[in-house]
Amino acid sequence: MSAVILSHDKFQESPPGGGPPPAGAEPAETSSAPPSAPPEAKRPSGWNWGAGAAAVLQATLPALLGLGLFIAVWALVAQQSPNLPGPVKTWASAVEIFSDPFYQKGPNDQGIGWNILSSLQRVGIGFGMAALVGIPLGFMIGRFRFLSDMTAPIISLLRPVSPLAWLPIGLLVFKAANPAAIWVIFISSIWPMIVNTAMGVRQIPEDYLNVARVLKLPEWTVFTKILFPAVLPFMLTGVRLSIGVAWLVIVAAEMLTGGVGIGFWVWDEWNNLNVEHIIIAIFVVGIVGLLLEQALVLLAKRFNY
Repeated sequence: MSAVILSHDKFQESPPGGGPPPAGAEPAETSSAPPSAPPEAKRPSGWNWGAGAAAVLQATLPALLGLGLFIAVWALVAQQSPNLPGPVKTWASAVEIFSDPFYQKGPNDQGIGWNILSSLQRVGIGFGMAALVGIPLGFMIGRFRFLSDMTAPIISLLRPVSPLAWLPIGLLVFKAANPAAIWVIFISSIWPMIVNTAMGVRQIPEDYLNVARVLKLPEWTVFTKILFPAVLPFMLTGVRLSIGVAWLVIVAAEMLTGGVGIGFWVWDEWNNLNVEHIIIAIFVVGIVGLLLEQALVLLAKRFNY
């Protein structure tokens, strides 16, 4: 019988039965590394900047086109009406006004900055008083059915009244123009907060309140743990609507009461036949109102999320 001799380096026979290899045998090497991912295609230089610029342009282009169309129509109308200043003339007056917005040349001759701050102060006082009264009253009206039925005809009767109709009452009661203007802001801005807060309380599922009754929770716990978190979005909506009403009302109220304020400034410039300043005041009122509303929108988003 002839034996066939195989090299140990080229072949290694496993023992019968599939047992472990004999002593001294080297185990076969297996690769456990994951397969390499295909090389990622290189993005062209400046790709992110281009996408970001395109997104910004897409978001701002409609607004820019709208403003451009507004200015073009304004300039066209100004050409047909000699007494109406155009955009260029109004811009030159605005640069002059805002170059020194805080000058003082007497009690009734002050820069536009002082007038804006005076109006914001009145709005802050009247709006703050309305929030202190309107939000708790809205909670109580939404919480107690008897109080809701009692106040419903009063709210329905007084809410549609024009804000300026309240001014003579304020002048009669307070005997001064400044508190009368604050009174008009208070009575005009309180209704959205009452109505929206009460509506939010009524939207709470009755099961929550039934559980509170079964557990005999105190009213303060019901308010802080159930009512307030659920009513907060409605309450903030009412606050946002109220600040817009307050800022609109102050301009009209100051036109009639006089003193320092953006409304009085508009009326004074009309008496001086300075139409450019009136147009500037219109833009100022709009920008300040927009900033106030956006600030409250950001506040609402912070609480909601």
